[in-house]
Amino acid sequence: MDLTFIVDALIKMAAGIPLTLRLAASSVLLGALLGLALALMRLADIALLRASAWIYIQLIRSVPLLVLMFLVYYGLGQFQLIRSSALWPFLREPYWCALTALTINTSAYASEIIRGGLLSVPRGQIEAARACGMPPILMFRRIVLPIAIRQAIPAYGNEIIAMVKATSLASLVTLMEVTGIATSIASETYRPVEVFVAAGMIYLGINFALTRGVGFLEYRLTAHLRPRPDKPLAVLAAGTPT
Repeated sequence: MDLTFIVDALIKMAAGIPLTLRLAASSVLLGALLGLALALMRLADIALLRASAWIYIQLIRSVPLLVLMFLVYYGLGQFQLIRSSALWPFLREPYWCALTALTINTSAYASEIIRGGLLSVPRGQIEAARACGMPPILMFRRIVLPIAIRQAIPAYGNEIIAMVKATSLASLVTLMEVTGIATSIASETYRPVEVFVAAGMIYLGINFALTRGVGFLEYRLTAHLRPRPDKPLAVLAAGTPT
């Protein structure tokens, strides 16, 4: 194992980190918004909405991400309707095709995570909000959604990490992110072991930072669940009326 070569490969692949992060962040954000809409459809009282969301989720979760990416990248251009639409300037670019496929893929998983979070909101919290005369939208924004987000964060952290790793498939539609650069270096040097060890180190670093960030966010949002430290006797004595 040539450490000097690995360091050189790391330096070259660092150029692909911004594209990897941009793909992951954009797809996670857009997928969360789409997943929230799908989760609300799954919980709606209208059967058509529930059925539409269920079919979408089952379909997307059943199709491999690579197949979905190839369908978007190679398939959409086959339709004259799409080539003549306003979407074509975006869908003919590999970046937007990869982002579309990643977003569609993660939205199906995100919707189920968010739906689980929404269902975990205690019934008493909702009834208390109603008893206070809180309108439904305000109750959703101030009571239901914050609790659901807090409950969904651990599972959603895993989905974020999965999306970071999934961006490596974007190299197959000609995007030169970390894995794309690694493949190029390996084909030029015929030293795939060192190259992909270096690529794995980059993904390890990114996901370690993400794990710590999600853990910190979870810690901050669950402060009320931790036991409060006992007050020192001096503080209690100072607060005692004389």
